[in-house]
Amino acid sequence: MSAAAKSRITSIDLLRGAVMLIMALDHARDFLHLDFFNGNDPLDFATTSTPLFLTRWITHFCAPVFVFLAGASIFFSGVKKTKSELTLFLFMRGLWLIILEVTVIYFGWMFDPTFKLVFLQVIWAIGVSMVVMSCFVFLPRPLILLTGLLIIAGHNALDVFDAAKEEHAGLVWSVLHQQEKFSIAEHHSVIIAYPVLPWIGLMMTGYAFGALFSGAVNEQKRRTTLIILGLSCIALFVALRSGNFYGDAHHWEKQKTDVFTALSFIDCTKYPPSLLYLLMTIGPALLFLAFAQNLKGKLVEAISIIGRVPLFYYILHIYLLHIIAGVLFFATGHTLGEIDFERELPEAPENFGFHLWQVYLIWLFAIALLYFPCKWYNSYKSSHSYWWLSYL
Repeated sequence: MSAAAKSRITSIDLLRGAVMLIMALDHARDFLHLDFFNGNDPLDFATTSTPLFLTRWITHFCAPVFVFLAGASIFFSGVKKTKSELTLFLFMRGLWLIILEVTVIYFGWMFDPTFKLVFLQVIWAIGVSMVVMSCFVFLPRPLILLTGLLIIAGHNALDVFDAAKEEHAGLVWSVLHQQEKFSIAEHHSVIIAYPVLPWIGLMMTGYAFGALFSGAVNEQKRRTTLIILGLSCIALFVALRSGNFYGDAHHWEKQKTDVFTALSFIDCTKYPPSLLYLLMTIGPALLFLAFAQNLKGKLVEAISIIGRVPLFYYILHIYLLHIIAGVLFFATGHTLGEIDFERELPEAPENFGFHLWQVYLIWLFAIALLYFPCKWYNSYKSSHSYWWLSYL
């Protein structure tokens, strides 16, 4: 691989690493913020503040960018593998991610050995999308791109069926398009938090996007294309959102202040990700890639290292933040007796938690700690070729 190619791949690692760091901020808020334990939604204009809203909103970039770049990574893998090898790899890795979601990752979130309430979240969505992609990689890339774009653009037309539902979505419908909770035993339930249809479309689009980083596209053409695509996504978002025309069932409305009205404009639906949500997040991500191709420096390298080991970082950061929350829970005088473990979803008492500025400090401390194991693992992966390393 040429030096230029390595630089281009580094820009993707930098973007992936940046959103992984931002993701940890949202999860630090989940584990530690006072308002979270008081039951307040950071996107609820009746109870939120501008800093709290933006702390939650900025993390909306994480899952879309992560899935989009996962699609690009599939394209890069396809350069080194035959179609049959790529199909088998995607199928097995997709299944592996689904298993991780309901075992190791679930336990990191809940510390619940009984597995009472399992959430199927972003890793599940990526796993299912990879299984689907294992079938599509045999198709021509333009057809994969067209299919992905049609799914992204058209899936919100299905929102009308959500509005017409009587009580519960069926399992298949929930997997594809609508969040739902299902009881699988007397004391065990599953919540499909990430319906997969738009994520599949996004991964397909990311796969086609990977061709922009091939040796056949020079740096200037790639930058120009990224700028055009990024600005087009943002312009289409503004056009569709301005009149609540299409692309998100959650319309923006005039709020009690001009600032909140502006925030309402960018408050789009994540579960599942609406067309406007994806335009709003992928557009700026493409612009970032356009101008990040030649960035260098120690901070760039440190963030890129995180981006090279995303699954390792993802699992590690959940456990670290949960352990930090536990340590602080006891350090501030709380006891296990204050937690009702009989509930399906045990919760800390409402008087536990920290102010937003304190959450930011804890987040910075956590990502500083995470850098060192990620640096070690990145070095280990670079110097070893064991087959199992491609699964973590």
